[in-house]
Amino acid sequence: MPTPHGPRRARIAFSESAAKQLDAITSEAELHALDRALVVISVDPDVGEPFPGDSTGPRLRQYVDDVERVRLLYWVSALRTVVVVAFIEV
Repeated sequence: MPTPHGPRRARIAFSESAAKQLDAITSEAELHALDRALVVISVDPDVGEPFPGDSTGPRLRQYVDDVERVRLLYWVSALRTVVVVAFIEV
């Protein structure tokens, strides 16, 4: 019997700098585009490409949506239940 709610999504959290970037967005179109990108990474945290760099800290990933013109840098918690957004570009 299929589950009535579909697959479980990861919870989205924002770093302090990403929260400040989020507060600075005033355009309704940019908020809509960002919301769509956040849904994508919450459903499939592996959708982004590994971000090149040092591997001593959390492994950053980059998700780019060229249609919506959104770029997110994020990392995924060890249990894959939380996606922490570190940088937002809309």
